Amino acid sequence: MTTDITIIGAGLGGLTLARVLHVHGIPATIYEADASAAARTQGGQLDIHKEDGQFALAAAGLTDEFRAIIHEGAEAVRVLDPQGVLLHDDPDDGTDSRPEVLRGDLRQILLDSLPEGTVRWGHKVTAVRPLGDGRHELTFADGSTVTSDLLVGADGAWSKVRPLLSDAEVVYTGTTFIETYLYDVDNRHPATAAVVGVGAMYALTPGKGITAHREAGDILHTYVQLNRSAEWIADIDFTDAAAATARVAAEFDGWAPELTALITEGESAPVARMIHTLPGGHHWDRIPGVTLLGDAAHLMPPSGDGANLAMFDGAELAMAIAAHPGDIEAALTAYEAALFPRSESFYADAVEILDLCLGDRAPFGLIELFDSAPAEEHA
Repeated sequence: MTTDITIIGAGLGGLTLARVLHVHGIPATIYEADASAAARTQGGQLDIHKEDGQFALAAAGLTDEFRAIIHEGAEAVRVLDPQGVLLHDDPDDGTDSRPEVLRGDLRQILLDSLPEGTVRWGHKVTAVRPLGDGRHELTFADGSTVTSDLLVGADGAWSKVRPLLSDAEVVYTGTTFIETYLYDVDNRHPATAAVVGVGAMYALTPGKGITAHREAGDILHTYVQLNRSAEWIADIDFTDAAAATARVAAEFDGWAPELTALITEGESAPVARMIHTLPGGHHWDRIPGVTLLGDAAHLMPPSGDGANLAMFDGAELAMAIAAHPGDIEAALTAYEAALFPRSESFYADAVEILDLCLGDRAPFGLIELFDSAPAEEHA
């Protein structure tokens, strides 16, 4: 008997799950709220780690495709003080131990690897109802419904599937990242391009900082980091790009102009990304026919691990299903037994890294971490 596998969310985790299942000859269907693959931008650059993200791509049979989209040189890391003085410089060693790729490019190779029709676009889940015996009915915004034998929530921070398993609430951490872009930087913003360098740049102080990544095509993608209350963020009208830019830039008065240009000369409207998390150690009791992966399971502060973990979760779940033919509950039990301690460990690391970036010892705690870690862990 074939189990009907329903995946909610066509992010990296859900797509990896579907792809690795396909490699093992197991069909699945993904339902995604977006109208198409091009409905919205997919975020910035990701460093893909050997032990989880690259492992998942190997399980998906996509290592060659992954290697073809690597942004060479992007593993370099620089740390500056507010005046642009170099405090730490870690050039790319050329080993490709944690190669950088654009999230959108990575998502595309996963999409291209799936049979046509695997992803059902324009299906926003509005309700999920248990039917008993591990089966669930999903209702979509257009009124249509489907029934699943195995339901996987790969639907991110605000998962519609999570409440079937857990009453845990997503909470604001007190940190917001504000996103901006500069384009054609070597020609139009040479001073800023020079201080950022060829990879990642961190200019951090307690409670606030500016980080930037150089992306392919002479693009600087910036995240301005602020420890501020939700009320402070809400008081900024981000629909007024000029006013929002001025308000954010005022927090960095006196900083080097080549750094503040990442804010003031931004060529896209600033976007606030409030950082939310689930509680540390989030887990649930085994409920038949349903599980979670990625941010739906273990939303944590950004630390470079989120996308890698989502893909690893997807690969691990697919391999557990393949290893337990005809016994979905055994597969889910094995998957979750490894998922929970793994997630808890990475969550603790993510909280520590956010503190190193914006806590009382910023940026020197982060520099010490870079200096003490193997070279492949710096990116």
